[in-house]
Amino acid sequence: MAPYASDDSTTAGEVDEQRSGRRKAARYVVPVTVMGVAAATIGLVPALADSGDPDLPKITAQQLIEKIAKSDVQQLSGTVKISTDLGLPDLGGLESSLLSGAASQGEGGSSADPTAKLTELASGTHTLRVAADGPDRQKLSLLENAAEYSIIHNGKDVWAYDSKSNEVHHGTAAESGKESGKENGRDQQPPATPKDFAEEALKAADDTTSVTVDGTAQVAGRDAYKLLIKPKQSGSTVGAITVAVDAETGTPLKFTLTPAGGGSAVVDAGFTQVDFAEPAASTFDFTPPKGAKVTEEKASEERAFEKKAFEEKASEKKAFGKAEAREHAPKSLPKSDEDLGKGLDGMKTIGEGWNSIATFDTGGEGVPSGKDAGELGGFMDSLGDKVTGKFGSGTVFSTRLVNALITDDGKVYVGLVTKDALVKAADAGK
Repeated sequence: MAPYASDDSTTAGEVDEQRSGRRKAARYVVPVTVMGVAAATIGLVPALADSGDPDLPKITAQQLIEKIAKSDVQQLSGTVKISTDLGLPDLGGLESSLLSGAASQGEGGSSADPTAKLTELASGTHTLRVAADGPDRQKLSLLENAAEYSIIHNGKDVWAYDSKSNEVHHGTAAESGKESGKENGRDQQPPATPKDFAEEALKAADDTTSVTVDGTAQVAGRDAYKLLIKPKQSGSTVGAITVAVDAETGTPLKFTLTPAGGGSAVVDAGFTQVDFAEPAASTFDFTPPKGAKVTEEKASEERAFEKKAFEEKASEKKAFGKAEAREHAPKSLPKSDEDLGKGLDGMKTIGEGWNSIATFDTGGEGVPSGKDAGELGGFMDSLGDKVTGKFGSGTVFSTRLVNALITDDGKVYVGLVTKDALVKAADAGK
């Protein structure tokens, strides 16, 4: 063990001074989709085990955070291994179908559409090759069995190629989901590198967070400091987050999130090989292979027009059969997606820090359960746990990280907290 340690602890207040504009990184989803969508907001894979324990100059947590913030690595290439173990219920492959199926049902039906393809990072173990040369040229390749999926951003062009189906998806940087975020109505893609994960974790730092330096490590042949981020409060499902930070460049090399309940990491993502030299210009060249099906991404104006037309048609259908549909609607589900939408609009957050809980009212009657709900009720019972309290009764859907409670009267509580914490929040809300 190298003679290295640091007792220095940086509170959220100090961290905030160094990195203004941090927001809490709490991303919540409707509980009944916890087993699928929650994973997509976290997506990762285990890197090779750390080796060595380099003797590096002492550094405080605040200095290390500053080092990450000042890191301006524009050029790199390497291999990243990502592993995710959220402890999702076994749906016989249904969750994977739901996540990836959007690709064939989305715009143009292209299996190469990155909107759905990268959700595969939400579970299992994956190997990625990454390369970057400034803000206008990046490449990410997902290596699969005898196949490869790549996204190439070169100037204004964004290409996505699926070698398995020999399909190509083409858009522009202004239109791509990764570049424009939610401007075109799409969610951002899941994080794919240790830096992505580290930035999200640091956004969550506040007065409820302990941030310390926890020694050193060697990752992908590079000397690194280990930044340890832990909730100060009890009741969170998050045990600790460790970020290995390159001692020379300040680039996060590995990210590990362990649950409070113990066991293997929920998320483990790290470089197994990294090079900070300029990648060859040819790395970012792409020409659709001969015979490949090429799908052009629609312009935002065209998508907006189609969306409006679809909504108008859907509204007409609802108006025509509204009374009959309500009469035959399952008793324990929201009577319309409009009810659910109103609930999301009224979402609020209770608690603070890692114990924050998002809550809203679906406008429905909770989750189908018991014999009266038939096969659907039995299926939902198998996925969740029935709970009771001052609030009445409800169902908790759990993963190793995200838990969600839906009460029988349609109220929803979601957070990175324990089942008991959700019940307590529901009781306080009565």
